[in-house]
Amino acid sequence: MVDAQVTRGLFGSMEIRSTNMAKFAKWTEMWRRYNLPRQTAGEQDQSTQNLSKESSCRGLARVRCSREAWDNFIGQNRSTPERELLDKVNAYMNRASYIVDPVNWGIPDYWATPDEFFLKDGDCEDYAISKYVTLKRLGIAPDAMRLVILQDENLKVAHAVLAVSLGDNIFILDNQVDAVLPHTKILHYRPVYSINESAWWLHRMISFSG
Repeated sequence: MVDAQVTRGLFGSMEIRSTNMAKFAKWTEMWRRYNLPRQTAGEQDQSTQNLSKESSCRGLARVRCSREAWDNFIGQNRSTPERELLDKVNAYMNRASYIVDPVNWGIPDYWATPDEFFLKDGDCEDYAISKYVTLKRLGIAPDAMRLVILQDENLKVAHAVLAVSLGDNIFILDNQVDAVLPHTKILHYRPVYSINESAWWLHRMISFSG
């Protein structure tokens, strides 16, 4: 690993940090799509603009309507205290329907941009990605956040959440619950790896000596 650093971190795991992102194609490809130029309001088809609000938010136009609502949410919460912001963003994105990737995209695993999430809803990592991007737009530093891929030991399934560091604590934004809790209060998650825009972390659940 490049620049490997071993620390104790999420869910009490041992973390090994690396800046070598070569293996995370779904993550980097998601950011590439997210950063593509978007159609402006003035470029939208005139016939679509003339439809009623209800009709114009169907099909592909759902993205435009959802993005307008998202932009409004961002604007309304720019001065919201950070801890309260986590609750609001978690609840806002958790309104979406849960749909697994094989049904949604026809492939086993697809990491969606916020626009794709607005269009087709998504599964656990898609919620976490949209929360990450939303908080980034609201001024939370990317280095304070991580998408966490983990094992739910109660349900015996893979899962993904967003971890956000505020002060001396790390809070978990989870699509399964609207409550945002410190990671130390969640005992049934075993992290596998976590990632943000600058690094990734391998997690091992072992005891520290000393």
